[in-house]
Amino acid sequence: MAAQRMTFREMLSVSGVVLVLLWVALFVAYLLPLNQFGIRPRNWWGLTGIPLAPFLHADMGHLLTNMSALLFLGLSLMLLEGRKALLVVATIVLLGGLGTWAIGRGDAIHVGASGVIFGLLGYLLASGVFRRKFSYVAMALLVLFFYGGALFGVLPRSDGVSWEGHLCGLLAGVADAKWRSRPASAAS
Repeated sequence: MAAQRMTFREMLSVSGVVLVLLWVALFVAYLLPLNQFGIRPRNWWGLTGIPLAPFLHADMGHLLTNMSALLFLGLSLMLLEGRKALLVVATIVLLGGLGTWAIGRGDAIHVGASGVIFGLLGYLLASGVFRRKFSYVAMALLVLFFYGGALFGVLPRSDGVSWEGHLCGLLAGVADAKWRSRPASAAS
């Protein structure tokens, strides 16, 4: 079954709402200690951070770093998947968050949208490989051209960066792309 398409206006509206929520969360976090609600690995209360962590950022620089990639990759996903994009993002948040919770450094609270960004990157690249339709392959090549270098972000390089979140997000996106590429009879 073909994805229900979204109009450009709808895609911009969804993107705008997400960006507003990210900025509101950042400004509220300057007043209240919201970042404590990020993903705390292997702590049962840390599971509550899975749906919250993508909206929480350490500071304005952290959010600004994530915004352009989130916007570009999010619009790319909505262009390909239409209304199913929300389900893809939810799957990435859940699987990537669980992975981060399982393997993340226990002395850190993992926050930020970069796990989702890497999930979108993995999904868009893997969809081109698994689906082999022109639109998916073309988008995968475009994403690879603009964001292929980001793949090195899954390697441990900096203490303040959750490479675990990057890796788990990427793997979640690839897994979801593989699952969604199954023939319609197998996906039912």
